[in-house]
Amino acid sequence: MKVLKSRQRLFLSAPHMSGNEQKYIQEAFDSNWIAPLGPNVDAFERELAACVGIEAAAAVSSGTAAIHLALRLLDVKSGDRVFCSSLTFVASANPVVYLGAEPVFIDSEPETWNMSPQALQRAMEAACREGKLPKAVIVVHLYGQSAKMDEILAVCGEYDVPVIEDAAESLGSTYKGRASGTMGKYGIYSFNGNKIITTSGGGMLVSRNAEDIAKARFLATQARDPAPHYQHSQMGYNYRLSNVLAGIGRAQLEVLPDRVNARRRISERYFQELADVPGIRFMPELENTRSNRWLTALAVDERELGVSRDHLLRSLAEDNIEARPVWKPLHLQPLFEGAAYYSHDEQHHVAEQLFQTGLCLPSGSNMAEEDQTRVIECLKSILKKGWRKKRGMSEERKFMLPKQFSAKTFTPLKS
Repeated sequence: MKVLKSRQRLFLSAPHMSGNEQKYIQEAFDSNWIAPLGPNVDAFERELAACVGIEAAAAVSSGTAAIHLALRLLDVKSGDRVFCSSLTFVASANPVVYLGAEPVFIDSEPETWNMSPQALQRAMEAACREGKLPKAVIVVHLYGQSAKMDEILAVCGEYDVPVIEDAAESLGSTYKGRASGTMGKYGIYSFNGNKIITTSGGGMLVSRNAEDIAKARFLATQARDPAPHYQHSQMGYNYRLSNVLAGIGRAQLEVLPDRVNARRRISERYFQELADVPGIRFMPELENTRSNRWLTALAVDERELGVSRDHLLRSLAEDNIEARPVWKPLHLQPLFEGAAYYSHDEQHHVAEQLFQTGLCLPSGSNMAEEDQTRVIECLKSILKKGWRKKRGMSEERKFMLPKQFSAKTFTPLKS
């Protein structure tokens, strides 16, 4: 692959500092709170809980750690089952395996690209017939778009199965006025370097049950008993967040609304430029939701467009632009070979189709307008060649991309 060395690298989702991080870092240094725990950790937990409107939060070393702790709180153990979204990063399901439990994967549906309620219903019915209901359902809010939580909570409520919301990608998103990550029994957020706000590495577990969060903090600090010596009555983990990193998180949280608006503007511009091209379909935004548009994702129909998704990815890479396919479904991963999987319906395997056709464009909130123009112009150039090849267009014929919005597939930035 030939990369144009003269072109600056454009990243998919680079960290974006607020400028206020040094204040909190300096406070940690001045007070010598360098080790895990400390005033910044306590404040970060309070401030994030207030931001999303929930009672309690525990700051931990990663979103994966937060999922692991949530499963421990639900007493998931060897031999249990946990249902999980298939179209997601492996970290959503790995903690299930940590505990010796069995992941069962649920397909996506077309309106949100997230967990299919009808596939979930069939999976629950089958599990009920077997007499082995799952201990939990982990639903992922993909690329910032909330899943159909009313329907998913209704299915899980019918069988009295608790829901864990993997909101690693959706901090700042809302579903019918409620913050993503606050509708299930537990919610998790990630502050990895590529997320909408970052602590370099970190995560948060949230719940309306403050006692559960206190227990999670206990487990996250090696489950040390309240004794004058080191005593441990159960297994714990070294999962607590550093006081220095929590300071970075506090400064980042202050600008979360700005980061959401910036990413939505970037996504809106991509939509204006490309949405009406035959063969391009952007990830929808469900009615009465507001996605943080962590990444702008779209699906490509090669038959309509004249070029494949993989050709687009290669061409962008040659121009030193980072773009990625959507997640490979977990039920297709070698790690989970043989795991049970429930498709959207008999004819449609939505996650598999999205994996074959979907890609994510550079979406960082600090991406300059001229950098986004470069991405768009690169795409248009590729599409122009594809259309000529497909339709036999002459070199002289002008290539036009209509810019009209379509409310069916995207909600413009709200004022």
